[in-house]
Amino acid sequence: MNEQVPGSFKAFRIHNDDDGYRAGIESISLEDLSEGDVVIKVHFSGINFKDALAGTGKGKILRSFPLNGGIDAAGTVVSSASERFRPGDEVLVTGSGLSETRDGGYSEYLRMDSTWLVPLPSGLSMLEAMTLGTAGFTAAMSLYRMEINGQKPEQGPIVVTGATGGVGSIAIDIFSTAGYEVQAISGKTEQFGWLESLGASQCFSRHDLEWGKRPLESARWAGCVDSVGGEMLSGITAAIKPWGNIASCGLAGGISLNTTVLPFIIRGVSLLGIDSPMCPYSIREEIWPRLAGAWKPRHLDKICHEQVALDGMAEIFSRILSGQSLGRVVVKL
Repeated sequence: MNEQVPGSFKAFRIHNDDDGYRAGIESISLEDLSEGDVVIKVHFSGINFKDALAGTGKGKILRSFPLNGGIDAAGTVVSSASERFRPGDEVLVTGSGLSETRDGGYSEYLRMDSTWLVPLPSGLSMLEAMTLGTAGFTAAMSLYRMEINGQKPEQGPIVVTGATGGVGSIAIDIFSTAGYEVQAISGKTEQFGWLESLGASQCFSRHDLEWGKRPLESARWAGCVDSVGGEMLSGITAAIKPWGNIASCGLAGGISLNTTVLPFIIRGVSLLGIDSPMCPYSIREEIWPRLAGAWKPRHLDKICHEQVALDGMAEIFSRILSGQSLGRVVVKL
């Protein structure tokens, strides 16, 4: 029997109109939500760099207004017109247009198209799923694409940039769990011990790295998960071993890439783009069970260091945008 949705409920809603760009907690109704054939009672969401940009107006993320923020959600199906889901089913969704073209997960209820919903895999709780969220899915997709392209642990160490962030910290855990030696680059030297506790064998300060100016530098790493871009990605491209892979999944350090073709045609290096928000559903069906099984990070309790309510997100947004984030923060609805 389908559960009754309350007449009104809380959501973190973002506006951009004649009164300017603003966001905050409002009472809304089911009729205010984007269309969809499944209604979900949201239990947890997460805070990503993209959420901080959308919630503060620092980046052009939303394509229509008003919308609820939050690109991730995990919860329980309340009502369903889809044959794939029944009331009581536990589900998750990441990306898929949330907080871009449709209402997102910062709401006590979410209405969603069933074609994007993923059944919560056995082996993951809803809290664990949102500790992972888009960040963890991005890290796992990096490993997925790198291994499809031939990456193997015996080739040598994988370097992770932006290592203390959500993608970086989970990537360290996932890759080390999968048998890779992982090294980390971060400007937060005071967190090196924490990164090592997640599985990093060696840590480098980004302030001490000198990339050189040659198109090919000494090959140091067999692959890279890069969430920084800019100068960092340019330097690393020249330092990857033959037939190594770089998973490019972020732009915290800039959108530019200054390199030459030599790493690609002399060393056979591959630059792989990681687009997790609109990843095909067939790949989601492969990756999430791995995140609940063989690739499940061993240190999720260390990576998720904080839970907040809807009214506690503003401080986290500020922390993320100022480069002070550490691991993952989960939103408890």
